[in-house]
Amino acid sequence: MKILHIETSSKNCSVAISDGEEILCLCEEVSDNYKQSESLHSFVEWALEGADISLKDLDAISLGKGPGSYTGLRIGAASAKGFCYGLKLPLIAINSLDSMVEQFVNQGFELIIPLIDARRMEVYTAFFDGTSGEMIKETEAKILDENSFSELVDKKVLFIGDGAKKAQEIMNLPHAEFKSDIYPSAKGLIKKSVEKFNKKEFEDTAYFEPFYLKDFQGIKKADRIKKS
Repeated sequence: MKILHIETSSKNCSVAISDGEEILCLCEEVSDNYKQSESLHSFVEWALEGADISLKDLDAISLGKGPGSYTGLRIGAASAKGFCYGLKLPLIAINSLDSMVEQFVNQGFELIIPLIDARRMEVYTAFFDGTSGEMIKETEAKILDENSFSELVDKKVLFIGDGAKKAQEIMNLPHAEFKSDIYPSAKGLIKKSVEKFNKKEFEDTAYFEPFYLKDFQGIKKADRIKKS
């Protein structure tokens, strides 16, 4: 099966093509300016070219559904749904935190905990078993302080994601390691997407919405005028 994978929930705009669990091509770029709207369709084109296939060869579209950037998720979901409608393909959706974990499984950590920056001291997070890679505590939005994750003080934990840096600065967890340069990636969607494809666990494309986790918080017009 050939699947197009799209992950736009973070600063990393990421596209991959896989054949089964084999990755054929990966195009991605991390940018502080969130370039999904500029880069996504070019990355899809390049990934297809690198995999030496065309859109008509695809069997499904896989999407990192969030949580993450509201705008990034909207762009990714609109593109994925467009491909599904245009090509009459099924849509597979995977939690974006899942896409970060696989590369660190079986590396001696009891827990792997993604921390995606949600502005200020808030992060999106979940607990994953360090041996199996399975999610063992559901996704939540969490405010970080010096007591966050204090129940893990005696455990060997790996915190990953762009929220790990601010967590490391305030938390006292002597057995923990922190990797802040890890982002959700399309290549991390492959394994679970194949599993869902084989089980025919597809989304209802017409009604699918990204996993925002919390409501969009923009700046009101009056606030913009006040600040200018």
